[in-house]
Amino acid sequence: MAQHQSLAKDLFEDMGRKVAEASAQEDTEDGTKVVDEIESLCMNCHEDGTTRLLLTKIPFFREIVLMSFECPHCHFKNSEIQSAGEIQQRGVKFTLKVETADDLSRQIIKGDTAIFRVEEIDLEIPPGRGQMTNVEGVLSMVAQDLEQKQEERKQAVPEVYEKVQGVIDTLKQMASGVRLPFKITIDDPAGNSSIEPPNVLHAGKYSRHEYPRSAAQNEALGLGDTSGEAPPTEIRPEYHASHMYPEMPSTSAPMVNNVDEDDIVENQVYSFPASCPGCTKSCTTNMKMVNIPHFKQVVLMSTVCDHCGYRSNEVKTGGEVPAKGRRITVSIGSKEDLSRDILKAESCALSCPELNLSVEPGTLGGRFTTVEGLLTQVRDDLKSSVFDTGDAGDSVDAASREKWNVFFAQLDAAIGGEVKFTIVLDDPLASSYVQSFTAPDPDPQLKLEDYERTEAEEEELGLKDMKTEGYEEGHAAEQAATNGATTNGA
Repeated sequence: MAQHQSLAKDLFEDMGRKVAEASAQEDTEDGTKVVDEIESLCMNCHEDGTTRLLLTKIPFFREIVLMSFECPHCHFKNSEIQSAGEIQQRGVKFTLKVETADDLSRQIIKGDTAIFRVEEIDLEIPPGRGQMTNVEGVLSMVAQDLEQKQEERKQAVPEVYEKVQGVIDTLKQMASGVRLPFKITIDDPAGNSSIEPPNVLHAGKYSRHEYPRSAAQNEALGLGDTSGEAPPTEIRPEYHASHMYPEMPSTSAPMVNNVDEDDIVENQVYSFPASCPGCTKSCTTNMKMVNIPHFKQVVLMSTVCDHCGYRSNEVKTGGEVPAKGRRITVSIGSKEDLSRDILKAESCALSCPELNLSVEPGTLGGRFTTVEGLLTQVRDDLKSSVFDTGDAGDSVDAASREKWNVFFAQLDAAIGGEVKFTIVLDDPLASSYVQSFTAPDPDPQLKLEDYERTEAEEEELGLKDMKTEGYEEGHAAEQAATNGATTNGA
């Protein structure tokens, strides 16, 4: 399936044609039909129609099932998609800032468990039928759906009609490229949705963030733990820096739940029971507190599940929230610089101006590795999203493929130490770190800048509502007001 080149209003009609065309084809190897046909009830006229199912693979994504229904009696047609794979181990949230007409053609896979939002107008599409379309197509479909009952609203509730009409006009302006820029998000707890990444990345343009599902999300997806406790497992951290702290002990003895001890001691492994984000069964999370010289204490956390094989490694910083954010700029001029230890906190944004690379906060989670290791992870994750490794990989159009090839060639050269570049870590919580080769003396290749956080950053981090002093008095006053209201009511 070719990458979208024009601004299509809707790809569902094309999906139906593809399923119909494929229904006449046969597999040359085993002679079986490509498309399965089943008799289905038409929900429009309640006569029998035909549903065709086609299993296919989408570039930048994974296998899906295209479903096309047609009724020969009332000629009603409908098309939708469903994921052909299993529920992913983590949920995923995509964000795309639509700034140009080309961005309107970005391919969108919206799973039936995903929530789609247009942030500027606070518009949310709840989970429903799966869709394969593009940005313009999904905006046009929402506008068409809202228009269906407008005449009835105009007669019954004129004030609601006016508000809905304003949303419809805005959506049409966005879909036609008249009203730009705007931001869209897709949040899918099942991890089976996708937004095609743009050819040119910069700060705030595109982000992909994976997150562990909550218990309520697992329940909504039909996931639950029906077995007993999983046996604890010995886990090692993702990255060992022996000159900074010793490795986690290698022992066959099972981990115990010792996290409730009074004092947490540095360089000692603690473990506690947890639920696997992938299969929700019981597993063990190990953590270890270490002290990074000339920085602060950090907590290494590692989880593995014996049931489904899920693994995760994260780094979280400890201590109080600093008064200011911090921007770290490090110049990479040799292969030796690639071996610098780097701690990228989850709240940190990363950018490399020379490589035209930007990574939004939360995209990679918390990582403690080297400069080379961090760039390698960014390259591998991005390649897996852009280039499909299967037979559908050639469906990426030539122009986009050339741009991505140039980008990855520059990134490979940087990882190999062939070019000089600059890494900028922008962390409003000042929880990120880059190793200095001259500590405690200033490193000429390392620049540290403290800055005042904006109100938006304070709000996003939850700091505006955080009260660490005098909260006892506020709680006492609230309790007294509650008691007084209860007395008066009695």
